[in-house]
Amino acid sequence: MKFETILEEIDGFGRFQIAILILLCTSRMVLPCHFLLNNFIAAVPPHHCDISTLEKSSEELFINLTQEQKLTVSLPVREDGEPKSCEMFAEPQFQLLSNNSNRTDLPTVWCQSGWVYDNSTFISTLATEWNLVCDKKSLTKTTNTIFFVGVMIGALAFGFFCDKYGRKTMLLVSYILSIVFGFSSTFANSYILFAVLRFFTGFSLTGISIISIVLTIEWADISHRSTIGVIGSLAWSVGYMLLAGMAFLLTDWRTLTMTVTAPLGFAVLTWWWIPESARWLLANGKVERAQFYLDKCANINRRQKLSREKLETLSNIEVQENQAKNYTYFHLVKTPRMRWLTFLLGIVWYGVASTYYGISLNITGFGLNMYLTHFIYGAIEVPAKLTIYCFLNIIGRRKCQSGTLLLTGICIGINIFIPKDLWHVRAIVATLGKGLSEASFTTIFLYTTELYPTVTRQNGLGYTSFVSRLGVSIAPLILLLEDVWTLLPQIILCSLAIISGLVALLLPETLNVKLPETIDDIENPRKKDVSKESSLFSLEVKSQLG
Repeated sequence: MKFETILEEIDGFGRFQIAILILLCTSRMVLPCHFLLNNFIAAVPPHHCDISTLEKSSEELFINLTQEQKLTVSLPVREDGEPKSCEMFAEPQFQLLSNNSNRTDLPTVWCQSGWVYDNSTFISTLATEWNLVCDKKSLTKTTNTIFFVGVMIGALAFGFFCDKYGRKTMLLVSYILSIVFGFSSTFANSYILFAVLRFFTGFSLTGISIISIVLTIEWADISHRSTIGVIGSLAWSVGYMLLAGMAFLLTDWRTLTMTVTAPLGFAVLTWWWIPESARWLLANGKVERAQFYLDKCANINRRQKLSREKLETLSNIEVQENQAKNYTYFHLVKTPRMRWLTFLLGIVWYGVASTYYGISLNITGFGLNMYLTHFIYGAIEVPAKLTIYCFLNIIGRRKCQSGTLLLTGICIGINIFIPKDLWHVRAIVATLGKGLSEASFTTIFLYTTELYPTVTRQNGLGYTSFVSRLGVSIAPLILLLEDVWTLLPQIILCSLAIISGLVALLLPETLNVKLPETIDDIENPRKKDVSKESSLFSLEVKSQLG
């Protein structure tokens, strides 16, 4: 007898499961606020060279000039007439006050005394705090890369320790470490210290990311796994949109970072009511503890507690899963089918993450202000999730995964050929692509939890999260390639989406298939559940949506 049979008796989608979703909601909303925080705290406002050195050298001549005239004689201009950001004249060019003066071939130098920043939008950002502009401008993107390298390494660490010490215990560790490093980063007095603390913040937040999805999925029955996955991911979209509002109101990077970290304090309080995964407890021989949570689930869902016979069934499951105690990442590639599955999922996850964040981190250039673009990108995720929810249960996980990735690539490709003056068309296509990329992300999280067996599920998510964060950490660097060729970043992201979409077609379908519990379940292909409940599955979904 499988664990799903037990869940059917105590209700695999009742008040108990809804309570878990609510308890994890706060921490899930914090994730996008930190993952996309760099869009705002590392923003580079308009700036130009500090011309104080030129003023001092010709103080008598400067004294009667307006500020605009001072800039005219001190700074070269771009083609659009705005002052250049990184250059100044070697000497004041007073002849430029005459409209007929020629600006070409005038000697220039790099900024000598720092920069002056436009503070109308931001009080303080990383760029203004540590002058991360001109030859140091890549450091603003590097901060994001460092953060996601931390997320990448954290995925491996939490994946291993969660399977060893349990989901709930490591969730608390993740909460506490995220609070400590998140708040500590706001007191950094140097760029290097800030980058180090952001690395550890990313490392710590990974636990929340992978544990929360596993806990909710492992407590859900077959017919509601997609429902649980989509509902749980809505918290991400809410947090995504809230970040735009908080960033608009809080224009100092330290204050904003503190604000997005603070809700984790409340999450620590809710942790006490979060149950451990009964699947994990059984796989590790903790039958009595599993019985406690299963009885609690039955009580809250107003079902009968497990009978003595079911307790004996739990003992049999314990024996069956007892060997799971020593499973490691090596078991993801130990056997042929597991090795092939791990290889394919790595490619798909890399493509999904790269395209999602490649779009999410590019919130300028569409004719809208950055706050509105960010909010729209978050808002489109809600209908995208609800739409993919319907299709997941109609055409299956594999086709949804492949289709959303291919369509995302097409949207990115279309925007390559649309002129920039048609900003409204570009914005619509970009928003559509963002929604599709979110749909692919929602699908892959659910899909992965269904593909890996219980004994290696957390390790599997740790591995795939590692691969995805590798893609995410490189995404900001891909965007820097626009300095080489404006279209190069979009061409790379388009190619990644299409290639990973084609690879997704090679994965097995998991619609209406029982969750695998051992590696043997993977090596011996599963068959679809042909029970009456499963045959009526589509009708159940339609009734829920209707």
